[in-house]
Amino acid sequence: MSAEYLERIRSRIRALEDMPAVSVIVLPLVSMLQLPPEQVDLEQVFEMVSYDSTIAAQCLRMANSPLFGRRNTETVRGAVTALGIRRVVAILMGCCLNRIVPAEQWVLPPAVFWRHCLGCAFVSRELAQLIDYPDPEKAYLAGLLHDLGILVNTLTCGEEFRRCLQAAQDTHVAIHQSELQNLGFTHCETGRILGESWHFSPDIINAIELHHCSVTAPTSGSLVWLVQLSDVLCRLRGLGYGYDEHLSVDLTGEDAWTKLLQNHPALAKMDLARLTMDIDGAMDEIGTVVDAVFNPADFP
Repeated sequence: MSAEYLERIRSRIRALEDMPAVSVIVLPLVSMLQLPPEQVDLEQVFEMVSYDSTIAAQCLRMANSPLFGRRNTETVRGAVTALGIRRVVAILMGCCLNRIVPAEQWVLPPAVFWRHCLGCAFVSRELAQLIDYPDPEKAYLAGLLHDLGILVNTLTCGEEFRRCLQAAQDTHVAIHQSELQNLGFTHCETGRILGESWHFSPDIINAIELHHCSVTAPTSGSLVWLVQLSDVLCRLRGLGYGYDEHLSVDLTGEDAWTKLLQNHPALAKMDLARLTMDIDGAMDEIGTVVDAVFNPADFP
């Protein structure tokens, strides 16, 4: 990555921190994510959810979605209680990040972007539960945030990134491969810069930076491997980036699978066919939630 682009990205990220949705909600949320759930101030969460009517409505829609058990709750407090602190914080993060990109600047259609991110969050959580990973909600958060670099690239080099996306569509390759060829860097690297600037935890930063690495260091950690596999699974099952990406993947032959199996033997007993059926079954509901929660018409 050139020094010029690096500074351009960092300066734009610094400018983002002055946006109300970022300064009032996102940065305090990042601080909350470093705390155990029992240490989070519930009243502060209620206040953040109630920051404006759109965010409150979005949390209610999520709480009442079959993806989260359909609680039939009608109040902000009920939604927070039903969903749990970590999940509400993750939802708030996604809702507020959606406000960062003006509707006319999106390169990927926002519904396509958020379907992939929410799909990856859903699969990461399900996979984490199946292999006895100790923190499924952190896996959900990492899945939701793994492609933050796409938002960074959209804001910092929109036209160049638009050409990358078009090249990826024309050649049916992954976006990160087109970015590397045409930009010299990928959304994994720019996502890491954003994560470091906003003081995300090291394991979330690693998941953002390494989710497309074909070979990961043994010290990467289970969260990276979970998100890697979830990202591939989503792209294989139609929750990708809105174009026909030619993928030929033996999931059990992936380096991430091998590494995860070493740390979580329960993976060997996982019914992969059942998991893919669950993903397929959730696709319509993920689309419905994204259309309701991340609708760009909701964001001026």
